[in-house]
Amino acid sequence: MKHVLATALIGLLAVPALAEGDAEAGKKTFNKCKACHLIADPAGEVIVKGGKTGPNLYGVAGRTAGTVEGFKYGDSIVLAGENGLVWDEATFVEYSQDPKGFLKSYLDDTAAKSKMTFKLKKGGEDVYAYIQSVSGE
Repeated sequence: MKHVLATALIGLLAVPALAEGDAEAGKKTFNKCKACHLIADPAGEVIVKGGKTGPNLYGVAGRTAGTVEGFKYGDSIVLAGENGLVWDEATFVEYSQDPKGFLKSYLDDTAAKSKMTFKLKKGGEDVYAYIQSVSGE
């Protein structure tokens, strides 16, 4: 019985927590993100049309940074993922506010860079909630 409970608890911990933001507000704010990002499910069905200069954001919650297959990431974001960066609401919001600054801090490396130059000064929680809502999470 203890093994079953422990397994159930581990399973719960692996599920991304629901975002605190407002998904409806995030839908509007995501329009700023669509210039570079799309949201398409694993079968390739496009949920939100957008650019391809940034990675597909489907299922970003709980995903290791720098790991969307087929996307060419910069070295710093890949290194951050290799060092344990997994996207949750807090890290997503902080990164979207200042990608380069976030990576410099996370990696403790003043030379860290980000291909993402856009800074989403507010509404990151809402965007995260919106992405979760359309990702079936």
